[in-house]
Order: sequence, then C-alpha cells, then structure tokens
Amino acid sequence: MNKIFQIFKRELKTTRRDSMAMLIAILPIVLAIAITQFAPGLNDTTVNLAMLKSDTVHIEYMEQFAKVETFDNLDEIIERVNKRDNIAGLLAKADNYQIFLQGDEPQVVEDYTKTLNALYELGSSIEGTTATMFTFGHTVSPIKTMLVNMLISITIMLSGMLIAISIVGEKSDNTINAINVTPVSQNMFVIGKSMMGGFIAMLSIVAALFITGYYDINWFMVLLVGATSLILALVIGFVQGLASDDVIEAAANVKIIMLPIAGSIAGYELLADKWQWTMYWSPFYWAYKANQLVLTKTADWPTILFCTAIVLGLSLLVFFAFRPKIREGLS
Repeated sequence: MNKIFQIFKRELKTTRRDSMAMLIAILPIVLAIAITQFAPGLNDTTVNLAMLKSDTVHIEYMEQFAKVETFDNLDEIIERVNKRDNIAGLLAKADNYQIFLQGDEPQVVEDYTKTLNALYELGSSIEGTTATMFTFGHTVSPIKTMLVNMLISITIMLSGMLIAISIVGEKSDNTINAINVTPVSQNMFVIGKSMMGGFIAMLSIVAALFITGYYDINWFMVLLVGATSLILALVIGFVQGLASDDVIEAAANVKIIMLPIAGSIAGYELLADKWQWTMYWSPFYWAYKANQLVLTKTADWPTILFCTAIVLGLSLLVFFAFRPKIREGLS
C-alpha cells in the first residue's frame, strides 16, 4: 500500500506541473459555475416585463406571474425593449395601458402580456381562482438537473484523459521500463495511476454538485455510481495512452469515448420507453439513469444497486478484454 500511495502522490505532483492536466482538472469546476449562472430556474417565465417604478400596485400584481424590470421613465423602457432579448414594455396612460414591443418577439410574449394586463384590469387574483394547485416537490429546473448529470459524465471521461496523458508522459521519459525493474509490480503501478484519475474525478464531481446547489442528495449513491463508472474510463485511458505517441493524440483518442456517452444521454432523454432497451448495452446509460434518479431525489437503493451492478459488470468485461493489451504495453 505504501508503494501504491507513493505512485499516487507522484502522479498528483506531476499533474500540478502539467498545464493540460491542470486544465482538465479544473474544467468541471468552470462548467459547474457556468451551469449555475446560466441554467434556467424552475419558476423562470417566458415573459419579462419593463414597467415604471411609480406603478407600484401594478408591478406587485405582475410579479406573481412574470419577471418585472423597473425604470424611471418611458425612454428607458423603450431602450430596454429594443435590446436583443424578448421583453415587453407596459405603461399606464390615462385609463388604459400601452404595450411596447420590438416586433420580433414570439407571439406568446404579446399574448401573455395582454392576458396578464386584462386579468389585472378585471381585478382577478390567485385567491379568487377555482383552480387547485398541486406540487410534486420538484424545486430544481429539469434542464439544470440534466446539465449537471451530463457534467458528471464528462468529468468521468476527463479522468480517462488524465490517465492517457500521464501514460504518454511516462513513455516519453522512458520511465515505464525503469519501473519494471523496481519492486513495484504492474498491478501496483496501474492502481496508483488509477487512484490519481479517480481522486481528481470524484473531487471534481463533489465540488461541482456543491457549486450547483445539490447539497441534500444521497452522497453515498453518487459516490457509488461515480466509482463504478470510473472503471471503464480508466481502462480506456490506459489503452489509449499506451497506444498514443504524444499528448495531443492521446487526448483526441480518449475523446472518442464522448460518442457513446452522448448517445447514451440522447437515448435516455429522447427515446420512448419501448425503445429504451436499445441502450442497455451502454454502461454510460445506466450510470446516467442512476445519477438522474439521485439528483431528482427519486432513487432507492435496489434500483441504484441494480444500475451500478450493470455498470460494474459491463466495465469489467471491457477491462478483462483489454487486460492483455495493457500488460503488453507496460512490459
């Protein structure tokens, strides 16, 4: 174990000095910040309104149904409406209201603005409606959940890229042959390098989930799914690293793994239930499904264990298929 941890610590030091490896390591954090800033919220509306600050009663009513930006005068409202995004200006005049539009907004913007204003003038309120509101407890946008789940898959793929880059560095320094004459066995060498990729990947996943606001999920489930998903990415990283002559080639080869990842995500999100079986061959499909259940807080242990068992089984099949090639490359 001491020898394995020595390899692990050496790999972390090497990663710190490699600019491309550092970029790969921090990329998930950057993407998590971007998702937090730009992903729509659950209650985001398709209509934004620009109104005068003095129209307080009307603003209070409209804020129940739309996002309202307030301005000091008509010129500021018109200037805001003429910007590139979709927003409608609403201005009180005498005994009625004027609606200002740039002209290229979707029809729903105009219709929704007219409807809200008509309801306001009729004195309608949420309390007076005959509709009954139900909630299913979802507090996060489905789009945000999907993006975070995709980020987890990308982070797993990047861990394989880190391994490939590290292997190429070992080959260029001719240290693989040197290691073969030391007390460190090939298995120790593989485990030590895998710990580096796995540690950075898991750390990035945890940090990304905290940044995007997923604090109260089942962390044991997340770590279990992540750990089993890492096996396949690390195997591919070793294979591609041993088969590549330089860092650019290794990174490009590992990125091929994005094709089954993207296909698995598209299959899960787009295919009808009767066609989901066509994606059962992919471990990335099962990992994505398990993470989706965890992020939406609908997961149970039997389902998660079933998904991770399939991921583990498929990943081990790939590992044993490529094991002779990895041993040959390290000899």
